[in-house]
Amino acid sequence: MLFLVACQTEFKWNDRFHASDFPVMPTDTSNNNVYATLGAAQHPRILQTYGNEYNNPKLERMLAKIVGKLIAVSHNPNQTYHVTILNSAHVNAFALPGGYIYVTRGMLALANDSSEVAAVLAHEIAHITANHGILRLQKKVELNHTPRTSSHVGLSSKEKLDNTLQNQQTLAQFSRNQELEADAIGIEMLNRAGYDPFASPRFLQSMEAYRAFRNISEATNDSLDFLANHPTTPQRIRFAINKARTISKTSPDNNTKNTDRDTFLNGIDNMIFGGSPETGYIRENKFVHPKWGVTFSIPTNFTTIDNSSQAFIASSPEKIAIRFDAVPFPLNMSASDYLKSGWVAGLDMSSVHPITIQGLPAAHAYAINKQWQFDVVVIPIKNRIFRFLTAAPHHSKNFEAIAQNMTQSFHLLSPQELRKLPPLKIRIIRVQEKDTILNLSYKMQDTPYKEKLFRLINGLSPTQTLLEGSRVKIISE
Repeated sequence: MLFLVACQTEFKWNDRFHASDFPVMPTDTSNNNVYATLGAAQHPRILQTYGNEYNNPKLERMLAKIVGKLIAVSHNPNQTYHVTILNSAHVNAFALPGGYIYVTRGMLALANDSSEVAAVLAHEIAHITANHGILRLQKKVELNHTPRTSSHVGLSSKEKLDNTLQNQQTLAQFSRNQELEADAIGIEMLNRAGYDPFASPRFLQSMEAYRAFRNISEATNDSLDFLANHPTTPQRIRFAINKARTISKTSPDNNTKNTDRDTFLNGIDNMIFGGSPETGYIRENKFVHPKWGVTFSIPTNFTTIDNSSQAFIASSPEKIAIRFDAVPFPLNMSASDYLKSGWVAGLDMSSVHPITIQGLPAAHAYAINKQWQFDVVVIPIKNRIFRFLTAAPHHSKNFEAIAQNMTQSFHLLSPQELRKLPPLKIRIIRVQEKDTILNLSYKMQDTPYKEKLFRLINGLSPTQTLLEGSRVKIISE
């Protein structure tokens, strides 16, 4: 993802920044515009990394309406944008040069009204109109040129390292300023489009709550999340609040700003939450993959690190990790021969032997390196081979038993199991007279943090209560 706009942590606002007078246009691709061409070239890689596109006409219409309002008040209303909903549970949104904007299912699940979604999209549109991806790349090239030149004029290793660190800090500050610029432009766009300008700091606060929840609930892979590229800080939230206040004081229609909550909730009702049938999902301590037609049990103390179209990865507090994936398999090769083909470094060839798992032919082996030991199992089914890799530090207790119990539970998914364990979805319900956060949170399925997750996805503080007649999100079948 060469041109993802990186967003860092601490900010110093520079009011010299403004939207570019010459934003990159996607339609310039036909005229050999290299930036738009490169943005378009990244699109297939983005889809592959994030589980492809999530096709939902209702959601697409909702986003198109929001983007249309924002474009009309943007610095360049003639620019074309390509907005894609990514089929990923990761909470993320980002932009590529050429007008490509991406938002994940996870991001939509965290938002609570149309104005918050508009805040995210306006922020990304601002990155594009200000040419942040291009400017950051140019800055990186400019900074990288100095150490390479200096290395030929007798600098010591320490001086070279100091130069490199200084360049990294300069680039980080450059990116931080870009982030504040995108916040400022985005909040102004929100206001002009008729949305609540306070939606921006409100959603940033939701992101902080998401960060706290994630820290207690899972050992997730940060690299695909919004917080990896868009860290929120108290300084950034204060900046967004102050910007929204300033705009609100000068806005003639301050009392008519729209959050459009009902339209948003209607749009996300029945949207898949968490893993999808295309990437697999966790239900009742089982990994279920309808697309591949397989399932297996997950040890109870393991938490998901990553679940994408590439692989499912989980780990335990004892630092035992499991990876499960599938790749094309040549029909003229045995499972044992596949293990010996060089797929795993450090393989103990003498340990390779055929086994049977739930009536399916398979192969098992061990591998080792300086720090880790590995239990490896492969199971070929038709033209696909399923691969389990369980890793643990040397001398880990119960390592082999954990690996064996998991791999021996692997089996083909029956129609009955699939009906019993469907993917989870967001359901929108109306609060009744006697409903409380406690009793509604118990409707949340497959999470030990029911109340915390309920408050998180509904934007509720630890002390807030429910209003009769309001609509809230729950996670269930």
